[in-house]
Amino acid sequence: MANYGHILVFSLLGGVVSLIGGVILLSRRSWAEKLATYATPFAAGALLSAVFLDLLNEGVSIAEPRTVLLSALIGIIGFFFAERFLHWFHHHHQHDSDTDPRASLIVIGDTMHNALDGVAIAASFLVSVPTGIITTIAVAAHEIPQEIGDFGLLLNKGYSRRKVIIVNIVSALATTVMALFTFWLGSDTELPTGMLLGLSAGFLLYIAASDIIPSIHEDVKHKLIDIRPLLLVLGAVLVAITINLAHDYIDVEHDHGKAESSLHEDDHHDE
Repeated sequence: MANYGHILVFSLLGGVVSLIGGVILLSRRSWAEKLATYATPFAAGALLSAVFLDLLNEGVSIAEPRTVLLSALIGIIGFFFAERFLHWFHHHHQHDSDTDPRASLIVIGDTMHNALDGVAIAASFLVSVPTGIITTIAVAAHEIPQEIGDFGLLLNKGYSRRKVIIVNIVSALATTVMALFTFWLGSDTELPTGMLLGLSAGFLLYIAASDIIPSIHEDVKHKLIDIRPLLLVLGAVLVAITINLAHDYIDVEHDHGKAESSLHEDDHHDE
């Protein structure tokens, strides 16, 4: 059974792992570019497996399939409009000041993104610890290239290295704050966990399908041999194997719990 310690540790871990790429960028840009190149397709595969084999699968097992799938659709459309609003905000305010508003936009968008990551992580831990860990892995994988891009953009907008690190650490904490808040709500009240899993699945699917996968195709014409499609498959396969092992663990723990409960009942009857 998940507890606040799990949420705190794994949400912080997901945030720290995602910032590693950005920190590497500050020291060696060429290393960061290579990391982003290889982490991006792996993240896409990891997200797809997490969405279809874990989040949606768990959702339909605890709630009406129609509710879970509708929630996933709402998650996709909702994040689409959130992204549209951020683009509108950027263009609407770009002439209102002497400073480039895209820097602030990047920070706002990244913080919102991290907060949604926290909801996805907490919703998964409300189901089980293994499901939460799998979701954290998928979230961290897709955040690595995202953070490298954000670090680079903020540096290009004139932020100092120190300010870039501080801003991104504070932004990454939104993951932990929202994860703890969501888990607290789910622990003290009867949250519609199936709906939350559907929304989280829609959010992650939107990121994989609209952002990460198209970036893999960007310069495909210039490469005779491209390892990135294989990395996408590798990410999907590794996370699929992890999910399968996690579900086997859950089943074993569930059967063990039932056996212990039955044993206690038999002892009680014997008395």
